[in-house]
Amino acid sequence: MLGHYNISFRYLNSNRDSLCNISIEITPNTTIGIVGGTGSGKTTLVDIILGLLIPTTGNILIDGIALDENNTALWQRNIGYVPQDVFLIDDTIIRNIAFAATDNNISIEEIKSVCRVAGISKFIEGLPEGYQTVVGERGAKLSGGQVQRIGIARALYKNPNVVVFDEATSALDNITERAVMEAVNNLSHKKTIIMIAHRLSSIRNCDTIYVMDKGRIVDSGSYDELVNTSTIFQKMLNS
Repeated sequence: MLGHYNISFRYLNSNRDSLCNISIEITPNTTIGIVGGTGSGKTTLVDIILGLLIPTTGNILIDGIALDENNTALWQRNIGYVPQDVFLIDDTIIRNIAFAATDNNISIEEIKSVCRVAGISKFIEGLPEGYQTVVGERGAKLSGGQVQRIGIARALYKNPNVVVFDEATSALDNITERAVMEAVNNLSHKKTIIMIAHRLSSIRNCDTIYVMDKGRIVDSGSYDELVNTSTIFQKMLNS
């Protein structure tokens, strides 16, 4: 269980809180979505979940244990992170997935396994050089969707308990987004998934969606519940 209780956060030299009294509980192997407009506090909340920022007030509990400077590194080793802009080096697909591993510690079977989950194994295995294919600078030889799915495979390679998708489909066209979301859905109820999204289509299948506005959680529920009950969510749908 991941819990954020009465979390508030204020940046230095700011005269107001960026997060105000946030309390959420995330059950293991569920998928939650976090949505809101610019300045709603989504990015700050993600950085706190990732252990990059320390709350000004409140507590983060992981299985009942408070997150602090003594266990943040251990927590971060249990998180896979997929950003909007996945950074690829001009090297092989293998090296881009096993990004921080030394050559002696790379498991090709594990790479193939996470690529199957990420929905990109058939594409890779159809290439003349397969997993030894060099992707080019920043993945120039790949499409946007292929880059994102390699990013998902990279996030899964260390077998994290939690996977955070931070606006991971916002730069993709609709067709490519659906392909990437198929890979995300492959993880449903197998990992704890936290999706921060601008596109509401990305969070349709979430178990719970939290709607943020001005640093607060103003609504929560399933997609269908929020369509019927949340004025802010309805405005986001129509914008």
